[in-house]
Amino acid sequence: MSKLLSNCLFGFITSCLFVMQPAMATEGGKRNLVSAEWLAKNLSRDDLVLIDASFGQLYAAKHIAGAVSVDVFTFGGRENLAAEMQSRIQSWGISAGKKVVIYDQGGTYMATSLFFDLYYHGFPPENLFVLDGGMAKWQATGGAVTKDPTPVPKPGTFRVGKLKEEIRARLPEFLVASGDPAKNALVEALDPDQHFGGAKFFDRAGHIPNAIMAPSADFFNADKTFKSAEEIGRMMAYLGVKPEQQVYSHCGGGIAASVPFFATKIMLNYPRVKLYKESQLEWLRDDRGLPFWTYDAPNMTREKNWLNGWGNPMLRNFGVTKLSVVDVRSAEAYQQGHVPFAVNIPADVFKRHLATPGKLADVLSAAGVDPAFEAVIVSDGGVNTSSALAFLMLEKLGQKKVSVLTDSVDDWGLGGFTLTKEATTVGPRKSPNDLAIPATTYTANVRPRIVTSDTQSTQGPYPKVYIASGKTMPAKVQDGKVIHVPYTDLVNAEGTPKAAKDIWTILVKAGLPRYAEIICYADDPGEAAANYFILKLLGYPDVKVLVAA
Repeated sequence: MSKLLSNCLFGFITSCLFVMQPAMATEGGKRNLVSAEWLAKNLSRDDLVLIDASFGQLYAAKHIAGAVSVDVFTFGGRENLAAEMQSRIQSWGISAGKKVVIYDQGGTYMATSLFFDLYYHGFPPENLFVLDGGMAKWQATGGAVTKDPTPVPKPGTFRVGKLKEEIRARLPEFLVASGDPAKNALVEALDPDQHFGGAKFFDRAGHIPNAIMAPSADFFNADKTFKSAEEIGRMMAYLGVKPEQQVYSHCGGGIAASVPFFATKIMLNYPRVKLYKESQLEWLRDDRGLPFWTYDAPNMTREKNWLNGWGNPMLRNFGVTKLSVVDVRSAEAYQQGHVPFAVNIPADVFKRHLATPGKLADVLSAAGVDPAFEAVIVSDGGVNTSSALAFLMLEKLGQKKVSVLTDSVDDWGLGGFTLTKEATTVGPRKSPNDLAIPATTYTANVRPRIVTSDTQSTQGPYPKVYIASGKTMPAKVQDGKVIHVPYTDLVNAEGTPKAAKDIWTILVKAGLPRYAEIICYADDPGEAAANYFILKLLGYPDVKVLVAA
C-alpha cells in the first residue's frame, strides 16, 4: 500500500471517528446528547460552536468559556421570518459542517427549544447536540465556568433553505387531531397546576381537549440529565402514547413543548412527531372559543339539560339519539317516577354479577341497553356507590361509552323536566310513532385490567399503589404501598366531582405517585368503583378495582 493511500485511509477513518464521537460519547443510547466529560475533552475544537440558551442574566452570572449567549425567550415564542432567522443563526457563528452543542441550566427546556428551531430551519440534526444535564452536570463533574463574555464570533455561513414543515403542526391540523385521540397523541409539557386548572397562563385555566399531561420535568433525572430512552419509552407507553400514532407536542407558548418533542422524536425515534409551536396561546385566542378542559375526561359526567336535549322524543323518533339511560335505583324508587326512556337495572344487579359478566350481559340485553351507544347512568345523584359500580361494570363489559348523570331524579323534576311512572317499553315498535326501546343482543366484550380478584396476576409498568377507598380502612391488609383516600373526599355533597385541581392536590398530599399501577379497594366494591371513576376522570391510565374472589 502506498504511503499516499495509507495517509488517505487514515484521514478517512479519523474523520469518521470525529463525526461519530459525540454519539459515541453519550451513555444509555441517548441520541443527539453529549456528556459533560465529552465536552470537556472537545471544547477547544475549531469546528465546535457552543451555545448557552439560558436567560441572559444567568449567562452573565456564569457560563462555560467560549459559549455564545442565545436567550431563547427573546425570539423562541414567536414566528420568525426565514431571512431573520438566518441572520440570527449566522450571528452565533454557525456554518454548515460545524458541530453545534447547546446547553441550558439543566433539566429545563431552553436547549431543546433552540435545538428544535435549528432543526426546523434546516440545520442537519446529525451535527446538532444538547449537553446532557446542562450547566448543573457540567459543574458537578468539575467543569470550569467564567463571567467573562465570549468575544463576538465571526459570522457563520449557514443558510436557511427549505423549512422542515413535517416536524411542525399548525392549528387546523392540531384541532382535528384533538378530536381523534385514537390516532393522535397530544402530549402536553405543562405542570399539573396548569393542566388541572390550578393556575393559568391566559384567560382560561386548563388544557386542550384530550391533551396528555407529560410535564417537561418528568423527562429528567435528579441530576438534570435526560432519563434513558428505555425509561422515557416506558413513560410514553404508560400514558398511552404509541409510536404508530401521530404525536403532537405542545405547551403554553411552544417552548417547553420542545422537551417531549426531543424525547420522542430524537431519543425514541418515533417516526411521526410534530411540535405545535403556537400551542395554547393560539388555541385560546381563536375567535371560535375553542373548548378548554380541566378534567381529562369531562364527558364522563352529564347534566340534566344535556340529557333532556339529546334524549327527547323527537330525536329518538328520527333515530338521532344514541343513548341508553340506565336507572340504578331500586325498583320501588323507579316506579315512583323516573327519567323518560330510562330502563331500571338496580345497583344490586351489577353487584351480584361482579364475577359473572356474561350473566350481566344477558340482563342488559333484556333491558335494551345497546353496547354501541353511550350509557348514561341515573341514580340518587352524581357519583355514588351505585352509579360508580354500574359505570365500572359497563366499562368492563366493553360499553362504547359510559357517563354518570350528576343530577338526581329529584333535580330533574325540580328543573321542570318531565318524570314518568310508566315503565319503559322494551321490544319491537308497533307503529312509526312508537318510542319503544328496541331489544338488543348485548355481546360482552370484556376488557381486561379493570376488575381483578388477584393483584398478583396483574403487573403494570410501574409499582402497585393501593387506594383504600372507604371511610374506614378495609378489613384485609394489602401487601404493598397503601394510601387512604375515601371517595367522599373527592366528591361534593351532592355527588358532583370536586374541581380537578382540588382532586389532584388531595391525591398528591395522600402520597399517590404520578406513575403507578393504581388498585382501588374497599369492603364495599361500590366505594372502590367511585374512586376508580374519579381517577379515570383525571386521566390516570392504569387504574383497577380489586374485588373479593
